[in-house]
Amino acid sequence: MRVTAAPLVALLLPMLMTQADPYSAARARMVDTQIAARGVRDPRVLEAMRTVPRHRFVDPSLAGEAYNDYPLPIGHGQTISQPFIVAYMVELLRVKPEHRVLEVGTGCGYQAAVLGELAREVYTIEIVEPLARCAKETLAALGYENVHVRHGDGYHGWPEQAPFDGIIVAAAPEEVPPALVEQLAPGGRLVIPVGRDDQEIRVITRSAEGIVEERLIPVRFVPLVRSPDRR
Repeated sequence: MRVTAAPLVALLLPMLMTQADPYSAARARMVDTQIAARGVRDPRVLEAMRTVPRHRFVDPSLAGEAYNDYPLPIGHGQTISQPFIVAYMVELLRVKPEHRVLEVGTGCGYQAAVLGELAREVYTIEIVEPLARCAKETLAALGYENVHVRHGDGYHGWPEQAPFDGIIVAAAPEEVPPALVEQLAPGGRLVIPVGRDDQEIRVITRSAEGIVEERLIPVRFVPLVRSPDRR
């Protein structure tokens, strides 16, 4: 039987895509079973989670675990958050294509890449210099030209680029940093884990009526690291 070109391409395309990205099936399964199944509904967030190659942001020895639903070590006492928590917090941020977003705690750069799929510009700060350098290299290699990495103390935000439509924090301070609230644009949202022993996700919105705070699910994040000379 003669096989025409179009059906042949349709048969070969999944195989070619798997060869180009051997983790594509694992990534799709991650989104279906760990994220969408647990209540994340924003189609743009789900697509971003299907797109960003999480395995590129961890040590090659851990690549086979990259799409499991738990944190992984990235060195220097830090971790990459579990996929569900990343998707959950990013959905809470309500990112639109025209938004400018600040991330505090770049880590390996994975969440910054997810944000880079959603926002016009992403500014991300990491206090651990080797992590900031590695994240910058990985993001550049993957083509995220709209993600800007800075080495520094994110507790004070990034005032030169403020205000931001959204701010997301990937480590837990004991209290909400006032500077981050001040750097929210009107209508902007801050999504942040807060607490020492008992942590929770909080969403802080700068509304027309003032600052509104919601307290959501319990979580466990590494503490937000501060500079030794912090004021």
